[in-house]
Formats: sequence, structure tokens, C-alpha cells
Amino acid sequence: MGKSRVAILRTGPRTVLRDYHEVMNLAGYQDVITRDADTALKVNISWHFFFPGSSTTPWQLEGVIRAMKKDGYDPDLIHACHNRTVVIDARLGERENKQVDVVEAHGLRNVHLYEDEEWIPIREAVGDMADDFICLGEVFPDGFMIPKRFLGENIIHLPTIKTHIFTTTTGAMKNAFGGLLNERRHWTHPVIHETLVDLLMIQKKIHRGVFAVMDGTFAGEGPGPRCMTPHVKNVILASDDQVAIDAVAAKLMGFDPLGIKFIRMAHDRGLGCGDPADIEIVGDVQAAQENWHFEGPTENLTFAAKLQHQIYWGALKRPIEWSLKTWMAPWSYVASVLYHDLYWYPRNGNRLVHEVLQSEWGRLFHNWDRALPDEDGWPDVGRAPARFVRGTGDLLRIGAGVLVNTIREAPEVAARLRHRSPT
Repeated sequence: MGKSRVAILRTGPRTVLRDYHEVMNLAGYQDVITRDADTALKVNISWHFFFPGSSTTPWQLEGVIRAMKKDGYDPDLIHACHNRTVVIDARLGERENKQVDVVEAHGLRNVHLYEDEEWIPIREAVGDMADDFICLGEVFPDGFMIPKRFLGENIIHLPTIKTHIFTTTTGAMKNAFGGLLNERRHWTHPVIHETLVDLLMIQKKIHRGVFAVMDGTFAGEGPGPRCMTPHVKNVILASDDQVAIDAVAAKLMGFDPLGIKFIRMAHDRGLGCGDPADIEIVGDVQAAQENWHFEGPTENLTFAAKLQHQIYWGALKRPIEWSLKTWMAPWSYVASVLYHDLYWYPRNGNRLVHEVLQSEWGRLFHNWDRALPDEDGWPDVGRAPARFVRGTGDLLRIGAGVLVNTIREAPEVAARLRHRSPT
């Protein structure tokens, strides 16, 4: 077995489409992503509102699609793939982050895993391998379901470089979290590191090929994956080793990859390489040697993040954590939406992103429907916005709608409504 390889390039709007094609080929994606199978482009939506560094960027999605079409992949065998959580509205998120604009422009299928997709028991998908799970067998003693369509599909993960309040960093491995687990995935938060390793085992079993293309044009620092300080970093990465690409991203942010539990566990189990000294860097080797000196996500936790830490690992675990596995769980969904969507984002969002919105990437996002690319990228990204495109009143209105949907679509509420409905 050869050395794990991670490709990295510096980029800018003028060359980003060409750069995505190059970084994917430097990482050897054509050796991994087979042409005769469906390929899911697993879009990351960490917040349904636009927040730089939080979710898959439209140029990331555009670059990957164009690269595959240029290399002869059949567009009919490529689709965007979305999950949802009880607090993140994927339909809203794909619009606000302009991902759906890209998918529709290329005429690709747009698959939402929670809408008209069949899910099957995990043992039906992986057999006795389920006996080797580190934690999922204990978290879900009655088993859990995964999307049937994933069996035999290729998957290309589209994460961004950012920190995370539960896992220090988040990237390719964490991007499988939403797609492979149902809406009760929050049950795994107390053992989140072990969960990510189990999910990587599942992916290696069910997918034809697994690849990741990571966007670091914006990178998020702080209590991510939402309430961060975004920075313009102008790098992109690609690899067929999910552990290695997460390790390189962690090192860029200033962390010791093997000091991050999920990377260390996956590395020790031979699921990938988490040691940067043993990873082959191709492309811009100098860019991979940067250290951005990001503060850890726990340095300036938000009120909501502090509460979550106390519930899952602290003093509130015994009195409260059990309620998240009962019909009472929706209290936590409501609290999350009230805090993040109706308080934190309108109050802090514009202040934290003002500077990066003036960057070329911010201008490109703002002018996405008007800026015209050539085969290399965007020669003209237009003028910068002065603030968020949406005003506070609009954000509050949308957030209120999310709150209503959160209550209505909470699995605990939906189950009770189905039970009461006449048959």
C-alpha cells in the first residue's frame, strides 16, 4: 500500500475552477471514483444561513462538477446529496448558500436523503461488520438505518476547513455524520469521536469509492461549525484518504492532528494516515507548511456551546442528557434555533464577517448570479456588499419559520402525531 497523499493548492477566484480540476487530479481521484457508478457529491450545510467557512461554497461545488465533466464523467451519474438535522433546514441552506443554483445550472439530480429515499437496517448493509463498531452498537442497541442508495455509490465529500466545538476540527470524516445517521444522530454526541471512526468503517464497506475535496478559501476559527470568526486563506485540498486530509487541515489550523481523538483513533485502526510526517503532500508543498495559529474551539465558547458541553460531558449530563433520548428532546431543538438563528446570527453575524465580505470571495458570493466565469475562474467578481445581503428583520422572519418547522418535523413530535392519526 502506497503512502497516503493529500493535494493542496493556493487559489483565487480568477483560477479557482482550473485549480479544483488540478487538485483533484493531483490527488488521483480518477483512480478512486469509478465511472460506471453513481457519484454522490455530499454537500455540507452546517448552517442554513450563509456564513463564510461554515458550508460548502458554490465555487467548490462548481469546481468539482466542472472537473468531473471535463474528465469525461457522465453528468447523469452525478448528483448532489443533502441531509438535514432537526435544527438545520437543508432546503433553505442550499438556497441561502447558492448550492442549488450550481446544481440546477448543470442539470444534475438533487437528492435530499430524507425525502422519498429508502433507508435500510445497518446490518443489511454491512453484515457482521456491525459487531466491530466501537460505539454505535451501544448507542443504538436496536440498530439504525442508512440510505439504501449509498450501497455501491461513489461519494465525494465537500467539507470546509473549520473548527468544531465537539471534535476540535471538522472535515471529511465528520461530513459523513449527517448522511449516514438519521435525525437521532445527536444521541452519539457523548461519543462523537468513536462515532466518526465507526462511520468511516461503514463508508469503506458500502461505497465504491470515497474521496474528499476541501475548501479553505474561507476558513472558520472558534466555536464552530457555526458561530466562528471567518478568515480568507485561499487554499483547497483533495485526497482519497479521509483521515489524512483531516490531519493536514488540522495541522494548517495549528493543531496536532494525532492529538485530536477521532484522527488518532482512525489512524491507529489503519483506516487512514493521521501522521503528517507520513503523508505525501503534492501540489503547493509550501502552502501545506503554513500554521494559521487558530485558537481552539473551546477558547471562546458561546452560551449555547457551553451548555452543550455541560450536558454531554459535564455537570448537567446526569440530570439532563437522558431527556434528549425521549419525547422531551424537542426542547433542545427549539433552544438551538432560538439562540443561533434568532439571537446570535442577527446580533453578531455582520460584525464578524464584514471584513471577509469585502474580499474577492465575498464579492463573488454576493454577485454569484451576475458574475460570469470562464474555464479557469471568475475574471471579474464585481463590487463588494456593505453588509449581509439580508437585513435583521428578514433574518428574524426566516428564523421564525425555521423554528416552526423544527417543532413540526422533530422526529419525536412526528412520531406522536402519526400515533394519534386515524388509520
